[in-house]
Amino acid sequence: MLQFQSKLLAPTLKEVPSDAEVASHRLMLRAGMIRKVAAGIYTYMPLGWRVINKVATIVREEMDRAGAQEILMPAVIPSHLWKESGRWDEYGPELLRLVDRKGSDFCVGPTHEEVVTTLVRDNVQSYKSLPLNLYQVQTKFRDEVRPRFGLMRGREFIMKDAYSFDLDEEAATKSYEKMFAAYQRIFQRCGLDFKPVEADTGAIGGKRSHEFQVMAETGEDTIVVCDDCGYAANVELAEIAAPRVDDNASQVMGSRAYEEVYTGEATSCIEVADRLGVATRRVLKSMLFIANAGEDDSFVVMALTFGDEDVNEIKLRKAVDARAIRLASDDEVLKLGLTPGVIGPVLCPEGIRVVADQSLQGARDLICGANRKEAHFAHVHVSEHFVAEFKDLRAARAGDACGRCGGTLSEKRGIEVGHVFFLGNKYSKAMNVTVLDPNGKAKELVMGCYGIGVGRTAAAAIEQHHDDFGISWPWNIAPYQVHVLAIGKDEEVLNEAQRIAETLEKEGYDILLDDRGERPGVKFKDADLIGCPLRISVGSRGLKEGKVEVKTRRMTKDEAMDVNLDAIVANVNKLANTLRP
Repeated sequence: MLQFQSKLLAPTLKEVPSDAEVASHRLMLRAGMIRKVAAGIYTYMPLGWRVINKVATIVREEMDRAGAQEILMPAVIPSHLWKESGRWDEYGPELLRLVDRKGSDFCVGPTHEEVVTTLVRDNVQSYKSLPLNLYQVQTKFRDEVRPRFGLMRGREFIMKDAYSFDLDEEAATKSYEKMFAAYQRIFQRCGLDFKPVEADTGAIGGKRSHEFQVMAETGEDTIVVCDDCGYAANVELAEIAAPRVDDNASQVMGSRAYEEVYTGEATSCIEVADRLGVATRRVLKSMLFIANAGEDDSFVVMALTFGDEDVNEIKLRKAVDARAIRLASDDEVLKLGLTPGVIGPVLCPEGIRVVADQSLQGARDLICGANRKEAHFAHVHVSEHFVAEFKDLRAARAGDACGRCGGTLSEKRGIEVGHVFFLGNKYSKAMNVTVLDPNGKAKELVMGCYGIGVGRTAAAAIEQHHDDFGISWPWNIAPYQVHVLAIGKDEEVLNEAQRIAETLEKEGYDILLDDRGERPGVKFKDADLIGCPLRISVGSRGLKEGKVEVKTRRMTKDEAMDVNLDAIVANVNKLANTLRP
């Protein structure tokens, strides 16, 4: 139905709150698309809600096309389901926990693996019902410690989450690949420049995952891409090629005993390097972690890197095959016979697993903690004065060698809008989800999990498509495709603008008609701010010549076209074809 802007609740703003740091947050507030209710919680205004619904429609169409079935699960979930999976205690403070009047514990769902797994466990008994993929589009809540960036990182948000169930890993892999392809179609239809990258499974768990990153300079995430083979991954997971170890150089240098040196109160790598007058890279960074392989199975890991680098905890957790990992406290360090601030791998107590970054292979003449106050060891040679496992432990960065082909990695900024996980039997095993296989035997189901941030996708589109004047929406998710502006208060102009709008509406276009009694400059500025892909300006001067101005949002004023009234539809159709993805 034709929307008259005079009746539209879309109050535009000249000024925005100081906490609106990124373009999407500023522009959605200024364009009257969202309004803040509380930290990280927003009301979607009519224009913003139309965008959200258009993204959700594309998501639904592609989910249905891929064979998924839509359901709707409750937003509030009883604690016993989360306790059954083991996540009630694992998930952390982001889980908003509630107690009802009877004293029962609940949470507001940030994700729905437990609910959907229970649903399938109670209602699917045979392999004949598989493969099964269930999805929903629903409001979620995660109690972010610092909600920011508007819809990019809110506490309450709209998400599509889907869950696949298969009889074995081969079938589950096909389901994963089908969802992967569906996600590519979704973001292509949304008009986004995106890249799927390998990623960590995080709190969701599982064996394999990919993030779908929208390329934008304002993105929170750093990803690395190999310019040679196309490999892409989050920096926390990206594989770095192991450096070549020059054995001949080691032999030429010869062996030398390490010696203890006084370092006073210096404990950090930078402080020790300054004290001894050496480069920070010469100081060995040693960090002690407590790793958990299971509920009652923990072990101690000493992780090593050069002093100017950092241990990436995600890579370390994977390298030692732990479910969780955390830094050891000072009390735990002391109980192990080590001294906080000056720990090191030389003369390390038995029972501590020493894992060094692969770049340390063959490294010589280093300085490390001596496990005694105010003391370090100098002239330490890796593999000669201590034994370690060598793993890829640090986050990738531009210039590193690709772990797949040896090519050079480059850095890009991205916004995560979707994530697919190959869960395996993590939840089906914990929650005893089985079906009878063709031989009549009970078999655990293999699962996948697939999420898309609907509001986040809209915000990411703005980050990628805006200029100094406002938003420039991609065609398929714009609140309205064509914005018709009646320039001036002349009744003939308004009538002709309405006639054009109604004609285009009959052609299947979404139309916003600016019939307000505002000055032309106000209308043009608001049109740029709202960002509809096509604009038609109807003015008295042009009508005298039988013409109107037609332009795309991305055209400059000089590129605008004067079009005859009888050629409007043909010209709009032609321009629309250039704007569709």
